[in-house]
Amino acid sequence: MKNSAFLHFLTLLLFKQRAKHIGAVFISVIIIFLLSSILFISSSLKYSLLDTLNAQADFSITKVQAGRGVNTPLEWADKIMQIDGVSKVEPRVYGRYFFTPNQKSFLVVGIDFFDEQNSKKLKKLIKGIDLKRFFSQDSMLVGKGVKDFLKAHYFNENFTFKTPKGKFKEVHIANILPKEASLIDNDMIIMPIELAQEIFGMGEDEVTDITFNVPNDAEWDNIITKIHLMFYDVRVVEKREIKKAYEKLYNYKGGLFLILYLVTIITFILILYQRYSMVYSTDRKEIGILRAVGWSIKDILKLKFYENLTIVVVSFIVGVVLAYIYVFIFNAPLLSQIFLGSSNLSNSVKFVPVVKFGLLSSIFLFYAVPFLASVLIPSWKVAVTPPKEAMQ
Repeated sequence: MKNSAFLHFLTLLLFKQRAKHIGAVFISVIIIFLLSSILFISSSLKYSLLDTLNAQADFSITKVQAGRGVNTPLEWADKIMQIDGVSKVEPRVYGRYFFTPNQKSFLVVGIDFFDEQNSKKLKKLIKGIDLKRFFSQDSMLVGKGVKDFLKAHYFNENFTFKTPKGKFKEVHIANILPKEASLIDNDMIIMPIELAQEIFGMGEDEVTDITFNVPNDAEWDNIITKIHLMFYDVRVVEKREIKKAYEKLYNYKGGLFLILYLVTIITFILILYQRYSMVYSTDRKEIGILRAVGWSIKDILKLKFYENLTIVVVSFIVGVVLAYIYVFIFNAPLLSQIFLGSSNLSNSVKFVPVVKFGLLSSIFLFYAVPFLASVLIPSWKVAVTPPKEAMQ
């Protein structure tokens, strides 16, 4: 059989039965769109979180008393600096400040703006800010969620904190943190460390925790042992532990949707198989006529294969493209809240485009193989019957 005649007949068949094919394409697009959207969201969030965590310190230590964290002495930073293999020791002040009337909270982070390590991180955040004016008064940088919340409560230029000592501290809102960082910084407030100490009622010689790096990975366990010998009342948190926790969280959420996808696709394939098992009289006559005019069983299966492969490919491409537009251009409204939903400030994240082609290929195979099998098996059953019987 000539390829030109085969392609011509395949085109006519697709056009003639377009109503039937459009229904299959529509359902397929919805299934692939939902799964691809979930995978895009999960991959983007994991990438953004891990990218942020990679820029963080390797370790953070906190003083522990009666099994709970308490303020850490600032002098510990000098002692940690003396440990061989440790670098970039940095004290931090951070904690939750609760806005009592609405039971909302902000993550207040106090850092040393003039520290060399912090200066590199702050370049993008303080871009366009008049530093002379920033340090001439008590000022802070706020996440987009914080800014929207404060604006809704008529705090446009300044916000007044209430300290544990019962005093009020007015702080100027200098700038908003970049939207690209909203995944982490949405409810965050960054301010000078001295100002954060005052807001939380801490002494000048106290901080929340102390962070440091250990460039040589092989020394990590050894450094942890030295820290515990130096400070018996201390909790050490490793960056790799935090990364594992985030990976488990998003793998768990993505896995739930993968299970739902498998259940949905199996149900769809079973319906499709049942439908083609009960081949319509027109389809049976069509196959019978083709057999009568000399088409072999192989030619008929080849025709059905390419006919339905066209449906699979079109459905997959349209579903993935729509998912890409939905997630990375429109930022996945509604669906994103499954991953970002919180009882605190609402978050609006700009997803970083991350596409794992290996995973998409697996999705295509898991979808295409059962789909084609559910069509080819019933068609083969009709094709092997005598043409006269098939046309009855």
